[in-house]
Amino acid sequence: MREMPKFSADVPRASELSVPLYEVVKRQITEAIMMGKWSAGTVLPSEIALSQKFGVAVGTIRRALQDLTNEGLLSRRRKTGTVVTGRTPQHSLRFFFQYFRLHGLDGSLQNSTSDILSLKRREASEEERLGLRLDDAAEVISIHRLRSVGGHPVMHEVMALPARMLPEFPDKREEIPSLLYLFLLDRYGIRISAVREQIAADMATEEDCRLLQLSMPSAVLTIDEVAYDQSAVPVLVAKHRATTRSHRYVHEVQ
Repeated sequence: MREMPKFSADVPRASELSVPLYEVVKRQITEAIMMGKWSAGTVLPSEIALSQKFGVAVGTIRRALQDLTNEGLLSRRRKTGTVVTGRTPQHSLRFFFQYFRLHGLDGSLQNSTSDILSLKRREASEEERLGLRLDDAAEVISIHRLRSVGGHPVMHEVMALPARMLPEFPDKREEIPSLLYLFLLDRYGIRISAVREQIAADMATEEDCRLLQLSMPSAVLTIDEVAYDQSAVPVLVAKHRATTRSHRYVHEVQ
């Protein structure tokens, strides 16, 4: 059994969450597996040891482990315990919004950092009103973000969210979390249940070249996205523009 990875020391109380505690535990265990802290074949610590590490009840740990077993990340083996399978479903919707969507040329998962270039509340454009099904003169929260891997910029994206659905949304760029979908779930109870994307290629603009450190002429990958909540209501539209010099967009249907 390998040394237990370091998890967040502050697992919130159930009363402070809009999601169950076992979902928080699942997220942190998943992170350890996806980032290689627990590799394939690793036997996890006992449920009691995990409950002490997370500061939650054994039943909470048991539910998290059972869900991860159902999803294929773990397997239960008699006399051995709970084992990491190595069959990580990287392209399920849960992984889609927890991790960077571009993969390395070898298919490896990439750990990105984000830099918020601008954050503003403004009137929605016509395209945004149609995508989000908004009334005329409705306002959106607009976020322009640059994503980097290994210190190299690889994608910039402009996202728009309905302002009326997000009261007291952060108004400072440094307060915007990198995992925006999870923030919507934790803060507002908005669970992204479906994502529709249109993918194309385009010639890089001057802005693309400046932000992604490209020379002209260059090509970029474009992804137009609409994300829907559990009631099939659109809650986010985004335009992503990325370089594929060292990365690939991977789509897998399971």
